[in-house]
Amino acid sequence: MNPTPGILDRALRRTGAKFGLAIAMVFLLITLFAPLLAPSDPYEQDLSSALSPPSMQHWFGADQYGRDTLSRILYGTRTALLAIVVADGLALVLGGTLGLVAGYLGGKVDSLIMRLVDVLLAFPYLLLALIIVAVLGPSLTNSVIAIGIIYTPQYARLMRGQVLSVQAADFVVAAQAIGARRTRVMLRHVLPNSFTPVLVLATLQSGAVVVETAGLSFLGLGAQPPSPDWGALLADGHAYFLTAWWIATFPGLAIFLVVVGFNLLGDALRDEYDPRLRVR
Repeated sequence: MNPTPGILDRALRRTGAKFGLAIAMVFLLITLFAPLLAPSDPYEQDLSSALSPPSMQHWFGADQYGRDTLSRILYGTRTALLAIVVADGLALVLGGTLGLVAGYLGGKVDSLIMRLVDVLLAFPYLLLALIIVAVLGPSLTNSVIAIGIIYTPQYARLMRGQVLSVQAADFVVAAQAIGARRTRVMLRHVLPNSFTPVLVLATLQSGAVVVETAGLSFLGLGAQPPSPDWGALLADGHAYFLTAWWIATFPGLAIFLVVVGFNLLGDALRDEYDPRLRVR
């Protein structure tokens, strides 16, 4: 039986997990209701308010074009959520599938898939992402695809290791003994009982995905102007940091909070899944 529900219940009793879940829920709510929460249009320029400091009119100040920083940060949560869902989801699906097939079939298939994974792991993450985006072209979509690809090997290796341990379990051997098809055994018995640590990794990687997406946008390879992406906001504000600190500071704090939230949640899940780290 899949142990995920019990692990989630126990993990959410931890103080860190509660804080992490609260941050994640606030992040999700802001994403859904950004048009209602934003005090103004994030694309609207008002040159008379350019570089205005935080005030009652602009709570987080205004950028060099007079655009409201708070509104742009609120709308930027959509890009961050898109990165988590698409990039992390792509890595989970691709890596999970490769690891499942490699671990269950073994032999030459396993060797071929693992050598491909080793090649991808040989590249530094950011360098590989830069190469992929350079080939595909700079855009938010291509940067998200690139990030999904660079995190695929981690999921593949983890899933393969889980499959190798699960497929020797009694219930898998029993299913094979009664003549169940290999595909059925793999999908109905091996996969559900190998998925929990992969889900934990996906939670832990969510914060890293946000940072990577912002980093590519900061370099001009992700979301393109005038998109209110957090990385693009940092790029806009770094040249004005000494004179208009708020342009870069508040987007940086938003990234920091989202990363901390998902890391706290992921750490709690990891500690609960691994009995050696479990604290009672």
